[in-house]
Amino acid sequence: MKRKNMGYALLAASAFFGLTLASGASADAGKLAESCVACHGKDGASTESDVPNIGGYSASYFGDALKAYKAKERPCVETKIRTGDKKGTKTDMCQIVKDMSDADIKALAQSFAGKKFVRTAQKFDAALAKKGKEIHDNTCEKCHSEGASLADDDAGILAGQKMAYLKEQTEFFLGGKRTMPKKMKPKLEGLSKPEIEAVLNYYASMK
Repeated sequence: MKRKNMGYALLAASAFFGLTLASGASADAGKLAESCVACHGKDGASTESDVPNIGGYSASYFGDALKAYKAKERPCVETKIRTGDKKGTKTDMCQIVKDMSDADIKALAQSFAGKKFVRTAQKFDAALAKKGKEIHDNTCEKCHSEGASLADDDAGILAGQKMAYLKEQTEFFLGGKRTMPKKMKPKLEGLSKPEIEAVLNYYASMK
């Protein structure tokens, strides 16, 4: 289920709300990253239940995610900015990245790739998580290795990611709103809803 050159993960991205740039401008990576804090928290470790953690993704995966939003190849869900001067105002990822240059995207991707992915402590069903591990090992492990915990897979980090976010992205994939990689498509579509729920609980169980 590898998502190289895809954008975000079955997890896994992500949204970088509250970031604005002048058209064609190139910005300092540190300043770009600071702007993401408004929703994704310090170093991309979000405390919001519906906002994914983004620190620690590979630069390749992170960059592809932003490019996918810029090309409107991923659903741009409207959300409220959580902190800062623009708190309470609405935006979406397509608006945020539309004026970013390739240099901006590369700089931002490299910056967050240097951070640590912080797993979310969240509620999960232990029995489902146990079943989900077996399903993951048989279906997903080839591309999402070591329990979907490695950034080097360039497939996002699913272990410890927000379950609400992973569920939303899974629904986008299955609903045709987000394109799946060829290798991923038959595997995900071959799972039943209860099996998908079990896998999501497995990822949520990893702390």
